[in-house]
Amino acid sequence: MATLNPLIASSSVGLKMETGGGMRKNPTLICAPIMADSIDKMVIQMAKAKASTADLVEIRLDSLKSFNPSEDLKLLIQQCPLPTLFTYRPVWEGGQYDGDEKERLDVLRLAMELGADYIDVELKVADDFIKSINGKKPEKTKVIVSSHNYQNTPSVLELGNLVARIQSTGADIVKIATTALEITDVARIFQIMVHTQVPIIGIVMGERGLISRILCGKFGGYLTFGTLEAGVVSAPGQPTIEDLLNLYNFRQLGPDTKVYGIIGKPVGHSKSPILYNQAFKSAGFNGVYVHLLVDDVAKFLQTYSSTDFAGFSCTIPHKEAAVKCCDEVDPIAKSIGAVNCIIRSQNDGKLFGYNTDYVGAISAIEDGLRARYDINSSAGSPLAGKLFVVIGAGGAGKALAYGAKQKGARVVIANRTYERARELADIIGGDALSLADLAHFHPEEGMILANTTSIGMQPNIDETPVPKDALKYYSLVFDAIYTPKITRLLREAEESGATIVSGLEMFIGQAYEQYERFTGLPAPKEQFRKTMSKY
Repeated sequence: MATLNPLIASSSVGLKMETGGGMRKNPTLICAPIMADSIDKMVIQMAKAKASTADLVEIRLDSLKSFNPSEDLKLLIQQCPLPTLFTYRPVWEGGQYDGDEKERLDVLRLAMELGADYIDVELKVADDFIKSINGKKPEKTKVIVSSHNYQNTPSVLELGNLVARIQSTGADIVKIATTALEITDVARIFQIMVHTQVPIIGIVMGERGLISRILCGKFGGYLTFGTLEAGVVSAPGQPTIEDLLNLYNFRQLGPDTKVYGIIGKPVGHSKSPILYNQAFKSAGFNGVYVHLLVDDVAKFLQTYSSTDFAGFSCTIPHKEAAVKCCDEVDPIAKSIGAVNCIIRSQNDGKLFGYNTDYVGAISAIEDGLRARYDINSSAGSPLAGKLFVVIGAGGAGKALAYGAKQKGARVVIANRTYERARELADIIGGDALSLADLAHFHPEEGMILANTTSIGMQPNIDETPVPKDALKYYSLVFDAIYTPKITRLLREAEESGATIVSGLEMFIGQAYEQYERFTGLPAPKEQFRKTMSKY
């Protein structure tokens, strides 16, 4: 299995440039794809790209409904406030142009003659095209020779051969776009980028390839694509320019930037990158925090084994599997049987696993009970002696059951499969129920309910694990979900008279310790609350 070499191509080291966003620690350009069906719309989009502080625009000529090359190219080049990259992508390479091939290439030659800064030519036609412009190419125009693979990401050996094949055409810049079937595919593109001596654009398409579009700023990519609007993409998985600059602090990424992220499936809903990246930026900490859509956590951790990949948060469904991947596990995390925080030692690369889930959740539940019953915080835990029902027997369920038990609560585990509930109940010393039986379970009043499953999480916001008429027996209801902040379960619990505690409280609480483990700095608690108050 290829592990990631942390060396960085020397061309990207230590380069600093002034930009609108302050000092720039990498030379990687941000390119805004311009896709519109008319020239007028393209001109409007170009102005938006300039305002967004993109470095150049890619003008996708194949998106135009009507096109008069000699007039329109001249107008586009004259009107564009940024350097221009012209692409006229044919259907056979994933584009929209389905006309005569000679006419298509003539248009690209004309764009070059009229002053285009870059033109993109597909590898399949590059040899003949580059021969045809020999001696005629203006010095300022750079030819990008591109290869797009919409099926998969080839091996490092095949990618190396592909780079050599593209270089042999006489390309000024190599562009390879592949498709991620799993996130470990991206490591092969990083490896190629680091070891290629010519300017290279390396992109891995799809949600599992998102990190290729962000971390190319660290690994020496020539450019990355960022869209002007969310959802309006020219290829799968493109982030917005807004997110590249303000969420991921793209221009501050450098060869020595440490990478952190949230390992999960699904993971796109997570607000962790917003929380950590803002805190990193405020503290001047040289790190970036990304979404990591991971299918196999062991394979992920083995593949990204360099100390550049310095720490991870771990969420559903990987918290239990991650325990086995760590070289050392904190005794509490071992007791719980789940980790939600993994730190890679910067000395020897060993992985250390921790569980910060239970602290955040239990503290939030205790605070909710103290407020409800006006209990002084010095009077011991308000959970002592309470009947505490946990829905779910996964990583978060284990953490809450453990935490509640430590505080003196009597714990009951409810799960869709009774066997898993029984298994966890036996480990921590509690009772078990199937989720179906929970609706009729009310041995006493004033119980505590904690949902740790994904029932009710976006997009399935109409779902709830417990019918409303069962909620009147609970004095407090907690939901680990925080997207949406108020789930159907919490809304109906509040209507039934219970105190409610949102997963946002657990999320912020567990993040304090993780941030401190990631950075060695005290957690900016006020900033975390302020950041999350917007959601």
